[in-house]
Amino acid sequence: MKNPISNLQKVFESRIRLGIMSALMVNDTLDFNTLKGLLGLTDGNLASHLKALEQQEIIAVSKQFIGRKTSTSYKATGHGRELFRRHLAALEKLINQK
Repeated sequence: MKNPISNLQKVFESRIRLGIMSALMVNDTLDFNTLKGLLGLTDGNLASHLKALEQQEIIAVSKQFIGRKTSTSYKATGHGRELFRRHLAALEKLINQK
């Protein structure tokens, strides 16, 4: 029998990263403040988790100016979406295991 947790992705073990990816899977893009409010996080906490996901190319970052302020938005990459789907499938398989 194959190890039931072999497809779990370590990068998604954090509840915050799981929340970020869950939000990005159902939205094309989300800006920093929307993610912060949605997940109830501080700037620093959210930024550190976003950076970790960005470094592994799981999310893509886009910066633009709106008026005189910068706006940073995030989206899940194709690679990130696939890893997250595999992670969720592995969790489901583990839960449904008899």
